Amino acid sequence: MFTRVLSSFADRAYALLRIVSGAMFAFHGVQKILGVLGGEVATSADPLNFVGAWIELVAGTAIAIGLFTRFAGFLASGEMAVAYVSFHWKGAFDANFFPGVNHGELALLYSFLFLYVACRGSGRWALDACLCKEPDHRGDGTGTS
Repeated sequence: MFTRVLSSFADRAYALLRIVSGAMFAFHGVQKILGVLGGEVATSADPLNFVGAWIELVAGTAIAIGLFTRFAGFLASGEMAVAYVSFHWKGAFDANFFPGVNHGELALLYSFLFLYVACRGSGRWALDACLCKEPDHRGDGTGTS
């Protein structure tokens, strides 16, 4: 019974996950671009951080509003995978391999979360639904994924 009740909210829960995680990701970009709320300004002198900040802002906003969600999710996932490998793990097979040690939990989590978003698509409450009809993945004929 409890499982059935929770299952009936799965598509709404996914939409909230997409919206909140996209907004949080965009917020990281705003911190780096504007240097506000505890962030340091990423300048063009540091191209990886500078490009990463813009990817976070643009892809995060797109994910949150559900616009070009699959592409934005794929781009964000890739950026976070690169961030984890390059800045946190650094290829060392020692204690630094573990996210709790190298402080890469957020980068690793974002990477897999946005990979899921890229695979699943926008779902409910998204602009993608207005622009193009995504295939029906639920099989109930509603057209939402």
